[in-house]
Amino acid sequence: MANKRILFTGGSGKAGKHAVAYLVAQGHKVINLDLTPLDYPGVETMIGDITDSGQMFNILSGYGSFEELEPGTGVPKFDAVVHFAAVPRILINADNECFRINTMGTYNVIEAACKLGIEKIIIASSETTYGVCFSDGQVDPRALPLEEDYDVDPMDSYGLSKVVNEKTARSFQRRFGNDIYALRIGNVIEPHEYETLFPNYFKNPEVRRRVAFSYIDARDLGQIVDLCLEKDGLGYEVFNAGNDENGAILPTKDLIEKFFPNVPITRELGEYEALFSNRKIREMLGFKEQHSWRKYISG
Repeated sequence: MANKRILFTGGSGKAGKHAVAYLVAQGHKVINLDLTPLDYPGVETMIGDITDSGQMFNILSGYGSFEELEPGTGVPKFDAVVHFAAVPRILINADNECFRINTMGTYNVIEAACKLGIEKIIIASSETTYGVCFSDGQVDPRALPLEEDYDVDPMDSYGLSKVVNEKTARSFQRRFGNDIYALRIGNVIEPHEYETLFPNYFKNPEVRRRVAFSYIDARDLGQIVDLCLEKDGLGYEVFNAGNDENGAILPTKDLIEKFFPNVPITRELGEYEALFSNRKIREMLGFKEQHSWRKYISG
């Protein structure tokens, strides 16, 4: 695959910094757009506000580093935009502010990218769209495993913002005919968090019910983004971004019996297969998990 010039929004965040590092390791030129600089070799950060449409048009049509001035051939074009910048969950900002930043920011990024002729856009959606994570009280999904054809129905401002963003992406893809892929990202785990978090998850599995026991290693998320960059011609698609297995030591059958006893199961599941299914990214993108929790923690 040819190396790409990529604008990555939110590259300084928990998930973004690992995805940026993965993309740089694959040979891509990554320019980070964030409110906070990212200290990573070879990556320049443009400070920008995604809720300001003018800034998005300006940054996406401008230079990303001093070295890009040297050829004297004008501003190089971005090959792709990866949009992770967002308020990352509820209970950080007021609900209406979370919704405003996430929806208007995504609209501005996608609009500028499309109108500037950028052919590949990847946006961060969320497993919260399935309506279990931030719901009031203990809520059952309508069916398991959670797969991309589910009728997403969150009751919170963050999950709702991600549903709106998926609709925004689909609308722009219809108008411009480019590729826009939305990643419903599971609970992101950084490398050091296996030792600090997972022992408690194993002792108290109920704390993971709201995320349907999902997790995505931040480095495997980088692989998924790179696979999306490589795969052309799909138009608009939604992909769950999760690891192969549940983030629990209990077999899948036991998790269902204990935590989701009344939920219909739509297909046969492997012994430890994730309830937040990544079957689509494995089959359509060729995702191969590199960082199972089992590599880092003994049961």
